[in-house]
Amino acid sequence: MGEQTSRSSQSADTIEAEIAATRAHLASTLDELALRTQPREIARRQVTSTKARFVEATHTPEGDLRLERVSAMAAGAAVLLGLVILHFRHRRRG
Repeated sequence: MGEQTSRSSQSADTIEAEIAATRAHLASTLDELALRTQPREIARRQVTSTKARFVEATHTPEGDLRLERVSAMAAGAAVLLGLVILHFRHRRRG
């Protein structure tokens, strides 16, 4: 009977240790989720992702600048800027 009691207490100790480990893991997971959902963290991840996509689009895998893509982007930005200027001039006259 004494041997059976020590097995029960050992099992209870093991179960309590597993519960404590699970609680610690759950707390860590909740902390990570709280961090990931903060607006500042979301914005930081978006900025990092956008920068990486821009570099990927404008550079070759070797790191050289893709002039044709940079030129096309600059031309597109110039056209967009011109349209915005025309829009505001038209609104001012009307």
